[in-house]
Amino acid sequence: MSVEVPVGGSGELPVYSSDDAAGADLRANEDVTLAPGERAAVGTGVHLEIPRGHVGLVWPRSGLAVRHGLDTLAGVIDADYRGEVRVVLVNHGQEPVRLTRGDRIAQLLVQQVDRAVFRRVDALAETGRGGGGFGSTGR
Repeated sequence: MSVEVPVGGSGELPVYSSDDAAGADLRANEDVTLAPGERAAVGTGVHLEIPRGHVGLVWPRSGLAVRHGLDTLAGVIDADYRGEVRVVLVNHGQEPVRLTRGDRIAQLLVQQVDRAVFRRVDALAETGRGGGGFGSTGR
């Protein structure tokens, strides 16, 4: 499977950092500083043509999460989206975080998707868990 990226974009191509990496690194195409609690949509300068039947999922980089408390939000790139990939970052840390152009800010996973058919029914199948959630199955 290949993901098409148009020639002439201002951002760096996503790149896998190791042979077995699941996610390809996305890099900032701008400088930004995030204060504690602040969030921003950081441009990558990349436009993608994800194959039909696939989705791009934007995930945090574990090093940024551990060292700085940076997390990603709103990370679904649909196959029919052609705009710039922007990474929504939030700073959960206690200190401002400065990102500069070229910094790795997130990772992109491209995965196959199945589209569900939703239908109304009179009742759902019974399970041992039932409607319990948020810790109902144990610690």
